[in-house]
Amino acid sequence: MSEWSFTLLVNQPLTSGQADAFDHCDAFADGSVSYTLAPGEPGAYARVPDPEALRELSCDIEAPTLLDAIAQAAQKIRLIPGLRAVGARYHDTVTLEEAAQRWGRGHHELIELAKNRRDPGGFPEPLPGSAGTEFYSWRAIAAFLVDAGEAVPDAPRDLVIADRALRLADALEDADVSPGTLRALGLPLA
Repeated sequence: MSEWSFTLLVNQPLTSGQADAFDHCDAFADGSVSYTLAPGEPGAYARVPDPEALRELSCDIEAPTLLDAIAQAAQKIRLIPGLRAVGARYHDTVTLEEAAQRWGRGHHELIELAKNRRDPGGFPEPLPGSAGTEFYSWRAIAAFLVDAGEAVPDAPRDLVIADRALRLADALEDADVSPGTLRALGLPLA
């Protein structure tokens, strides 16, 4: 099994009550899903988190496929009252291992390319502030690979399927749509 790193979008920023429930839920005890909580008094802090980041959960989940990993995370999120997954995407910040997984190639190939980054037009530099583990911009790595003639997928099919399914489930959450209409649209019903 592989470990998959992705961002799960939720319907709202976590409230302090939801964060408390999250912190005490056995399903999240392994640390595979993490959140950012807004400060209780935003004016008391020099830098308030990006409001969009408050609706994002960072996930690192071991599963056979990316689609399975996203489904596991979305299912766990439903354990927190009032919270549900509404989308999925990748963060731009990656390790070389994550970049290799997105590229669909071996980690060692990217390490070799990174070793030659001193060459003009070479592999992108790690992001500033990378202490210990080096982090890179996926967009910069993808652009480098495309310039080198490599095929780089825009987004893996599993990520596209999961994102669209979560967005559809969110749109249907409070909609009054008959089962017959859903079947006519080609949606399987349980």
